[in-house]
Formats: sequence, structure tokens, C-alpha cells
Amino acid sequence: MKKLNIAQELSSNAYPGRGIIIGRSADGKSAVTAYFIMGRSENSRNRVFVEDGQGIRTQAFDPSKLSDPHLIIYAPVRVLGNKLIVTNGDQTDTIYELMDKQFTFEQSLRTREFEDDAPNYTPRISGILRFEADGFNYAMSILKSANGNPDSCQRYTFAYANPVAGEGHFIHTYMGDGNPLPSFEGEPKLVEMSGGIDEFTDMLWNNLNADNKVSLFVRCVDLATGDVQTRIVNKNK
Repeated sequence: MKKLNIAQELSSNAYPGRGIIIGRSADGKSAVTAYFIMGRSENSRNRVFVEDGQGIRTQAFDPSKLSDPHLIIYAPVRVLGNKLIVTNGDQTDTIYELMDKQFTFEQSLRTREFEDDAPNYTPRISGILRFEADGFNYAMSILKSANGNPDSCQRYTFAYANPVAGEGHFIHTYMGDGNPLPSFEGEPKLVEMSGGIDEFTDMLWNNLNADNKVSLFVRCVDLATGDVQTRIVNKNK
């Protein structure tokens, strides 16, 4: 698979929707994950990321303008023991609660489907990082309709053991703008991971469409010490 330049991937797509990136830093020392949200409607754009314990949640920037919290207010990131969960919806809680009861990542997501936002039927994308004594591994999932047919839910899981330094994977909800919005297709994209956390954060934020971007979360976890660095960028301030 060709390794893609993430800056070019973002700058060439006006509306990738919501996206998850997971990989290993170029120096091999850190696990890296990022999650961003975008919006076309006033309701979707009226959001910020805020820290919530070891994770984050979305919050209305102006509560008076929040017309419908359904599908837009949720906890995208939660930590369960040695696992970091990141998703584009309230399936974060499903994964957290069921894995706490010894379900697997994949089993947890079998209880969920794509979003009920006809005619888009937005895919639910999810990622999980597992930290072990000898390093880390990660998996990504997408739950999507059958080419816009809500009668069939298609579930795909991709697992990555012993991630390669300087490489990551990128999955997002939409192939681009449209009506209805076209769902992501294929397996997560292989992308190059470069720079420290601030450089990486700036690169992602600066290449997201200026009109549609809403919020960005980036986290680096030092694989030797467990030290965590987090960055949050919100368009609404």
C-alpha cells in the first residue's frame, strides 16, 4: 500500500467529516492518535472539545444555539486501564462498558450500527490502542450501510501489531462532500507520521478545510515512560 502524505490527503478533501489517525512517531518512541470533527450545519459547528478526566468530550460552544444534541454531543476519547479508545460517537461508551465486562473490541461493536441520520447513514468509526510491557498495538473499525441501504450493516475491523515507526493509519467518515454524503470506502489509509506533537497538531489543523473544521484532538504516549501529551484545538473560542 502506498504511504500517503496526510497533509495532502486533508487539503485535497473539503469534507472528510470526522477522522481518526493512529500510528507510531517517526522516532519510534511514542504512540500517536488524533481525532478531528467537521461540520456543515450551525448545530454541528457549534461545538468544542473539552478535557474530561483522561479523555475528552464534545460540548456546545453556545448552549443557546444547540438545536439537537443527538449524534453531536458525546465522549470521543476514554481510557480503560491500558487501553485508549477513540471514536466518532457514543460507541466510545459502548466499547468502554463492554470491554470492561471482558468483551473484545470487535464484539462490543457488533452491538452497534451506523448512525441513524438518513440519507447519509454516517459510518461509525472507532479505534483502540493497547499498551503492553513490550510496546503497543492498535485496531480500527468502521460500521457502515450497504452503499446507502440501511437494511444491511457492514462491519470491518483492521488490526495492527507492532506498528512501524513513522507510519500510521487514517480512517474518516466521508469520501468528500455531497448529498447524500458518500461514506468512506476501503481499508484505513497508510499515512506518514512525522514531527513532534506540536508540529503534527499544526499540520493537521492547518490542512483541514477552513470553513468546515471544528475541533482537533492529538495525543502522544511515550512508550517507555507512559507520559502523555495532549493538544486540543477548537475553532470556536
